[in-house]
Amino acid sequence: MTSDTKSIFAPLADEGSAIDWNGLLTEILAAFDCSTGTIHTLDQDSQLLHLKAYQGIPEFLLPKMTVIPIGKGMAGVAAERKRPVQICNLQTDELGVARPSAKETKVKGSITVPLMLNGRLHGTLGIAKPISYEFTPEEEETLMEIGEAISGKIVS
Repeated sequence: MTSDTKSIFAPLADEGSAIDWNGLLTEILAAFDCSTGTIHTLDQDSQLLHLKAYQGIPEFLLPKMTVIPIGKGMAGVAAERKRPVQICNLQTDELGVARPSAKETKVKGSITVPLMLNGRLHGTLGIAKPISYEFTPEEEETLMEIGEAISGKIVS
């Protein structure tokens, strides 16, 4: 992480304010020195992830990222497992977790964490860097804490 995360948690702790999804994502990307990111929320009825905010995603990829089934792509797999999923270099990934079109983002080091609160899934947060990178356990834990704070706003 490159900066303090107080600017992320402060608006999430304010019970009276609505989420500025794009502003929140911008703060998260800055804190983790990332160039690309998405926030998806889970529709509890359909069990589909819906795109709420994005940054650095090529326009031609947006139709493929707007609605994601559980279990598909990094967001879907993180949602299904209810655990973070990361890839050190998305461009050379052969595990099959990321969708082939994900390589068109040109990012490498990427992580997606589930938005969890009280054991219940509320969505996903994905961030990525243009370089090969493995997120540390501390960064992963902080992202999960951010996810929990976001989930608190989704359910309120």
